Amino acid sequence: MSQPSDPITIRANSGLRRFANLRGPFHLVAAGCILAGAWPAAAQAKPAPDEIVFKNGDRITGHFESGTGNSIVFKSDSAGEITVSLDNVKELHVAGSFAVLRKDHPIAKIADARAIAPGTISYSDAKLTVTRPTTGAEAVPEAQIAFIIDAATYGKEVSGKQGPFSAWNGNVNGGATLVRATDYGETFTAGIALVRAVPTVSFLPPRDRTTFALQETYGKLTSPVIPQTAPATPAAVTVTSIFHAGAEQDEYFSPRFYALGQTAFDHNYSQGLSLQQIYGGGIGWTPVKSAKQELDVKATIQFEKQSFQTASGNQNLIGSTISEAYRRTLPKKLIFTESANVIPAFNNANAYSINATAGLALPVYKRLSVNFSTTDNYLNNPSAGYNKNSYQLVTGVSYALK
Repeated sequence: MSQPSDPITIRANSGLRRFANLRGPFHLVAAGCILAGAWPAAAQAKPAPDEIVFKNGDRITGHFESGTGNSIVFKSDSAGEITVSLDNVKELHVAGSFAVLRKDHPIAKIADARAIAPGTISYSDAKLTVTRPTTGAEAVPEAQIAFIIDAATYGKEVSGKQGPFSAWNGNVNGGATLVRATDYGETFTAGIALVRAVPTVSFLPPRDRTTFALQETYGKLTSPVIPQTAPATPAAVTVTSIFHAGAEQDEYFSPRFYALGQTAFDHNYSQGLSLQQIYGGGIGWTPVKSAKQELDVKATIQFEKQSFQTASGNQNLIGSTISEAYRRTLPKKLIFTESANVIPAFNNANAYSINATAGLALPVYKRLSVNFSTTDNYLNNPSAGYNKNSYQLVTGVSYALK
């Protein structure tokens, strides 16, 4: 019988023969020591690197990461992470396991995604070959490649097993204005906007989405009486406090339609509104969705409770929220956002409100951006003596969480 040629196996076998004549526990201990010594050497053996062979004959080695269309992301040993067009590639050799999604077989539901098994991949002659353990080899023309995703990422996203504190994205923002003169004043604004979408990737249909937003603007202005009186008259103090908090849970029953539940809390000292509470549910539709822009339209049926500084204005309402939200990525990575809500009441036509906001984020350094936002709140039934309209223009800084 021929002996194994692997040097690690030869070393282990020769060591075992050396102690073959030992008996009792010493035999077992010696054999275990020999195998334990051989195992680290085997564990340290590195797999062969992935390789790209270009049409001009150049070769680079490293690690293949992913692909979108005819572009692949490759982490080269010499050049770092690079994006390569398959138009320039003659051959691609990859050691890992990847899932390949086709343009001519789009995924409409999560069951379609679970039916796709990852496999080993290679590329040559403008075709990507996927070899799966169960179905064998499949040739995918370059023009039909939609996404190439590593097996670990694909399995995690398809399973949908995201922890309650994972997959969150969003930003925090803040700004301040201070005045120190005859009048003393300060205005502070701070907020947080979070979204958790599962799956977190664009190549799978959405399953659920959770959003949370909180924003507060607080201002205080102290103005002395001029000329002062005798006895002295206390300085006039004006306080501004505008607060909003809201949360929404979306459950998708198709890639574009979803059921939703939402709640919102609003306080506006400038309109005499102590607290407005909204609890409702409805449906949503995403008529526009692409890498650059997204538009959502929603309608709900809700219970609404309004509490004013003048208690006689308090009331319970049955109504609706009809809203739209738009987001677009502009050149230079600028982000434009806009939303509007119309909130009628069915049991009191006079108790309606409208609010709209628009914002522009200008990236300045890594995750930091300068924000410009404008918000208009219209309440048709404020407390007596208060304006129906409340307008804000805010400039601040925001930090993206991801």
